[in-house]
Amino acid sequence: MGIITRSAANNITTGGVILPAGINDASVASVTELAQVSAGDGITLISSQTASGSASISFTSGIDSSYRTYLFKFINMHPQNDSGQFQFNLSTDGGSTYAVTKTSSFFRTYNYENIAAEGLAYDGGGDLAQSTSNQMFYEAIGNDNDQSGVGTLFLFNPSDTTYVKHYLANMQYIGNADFSMSTFIGGYGNTTSAINAIKFQMSAGNIDAGTIHMYGVA
Repeated sequence: MGIITRSAANNITTGGVILPAGINDASVASVTELAQVSAGDGITLISSQTASGSASISFTSGIDSSYRTYLFKFINMHPQNDSGQFQFNLSTDGGSTYAVTKTSSFFRTYNYENIAAEGLAYDGGGDLAQSTSNQMFYEAIGNDNDQSGVGTLFLFNPSDTTYVKHYLANMQYIGNADFSMSTFIGGYGNTTSAINAIKFQMSAGNIDAGTIHMYGVA
């Protein structure tokens, strides 16, 4: 017992903090419950959809009052057509219609493989101003076999019936002329009705491939 006590004491600071060396498989093998340890914030995967020549991908369930923030992750979105736009729109009627009025701001950074041009610029062409049109994520994405786009979209408090519905997106993709493009989009759906569905699509042609994950954020 003395050896065990000395070993434990050697791994505790004078302030009472247990050092990393004092925690190992053996020291925690018999622990069955940590009542005072908070689970903390985290994300929960709600659903995933994978495109395969799909005209669009819609999430018509799972967006409700269970979470105040929803996160969408886009993995290797690949268009059927070259130079298209990847877009989304929101619904307040479970996906019967996608025409929520939106206002947003759009800017981008870019750099070509051959360093022909690079820059950071506001892009008014990606903005919406009290428009029911689709919100653009990517512009001029390439459809070569090795080209695709990734990114994230946050949708905040969609079930609230007092405030408008804010969203933030950050996307990265390969453009049709072999350039790296990062886009940053912020906006809001100008409705106090609950948002309960969302649809993603290309401006022309199908979503040839790619996976979209929807998470609830605690």
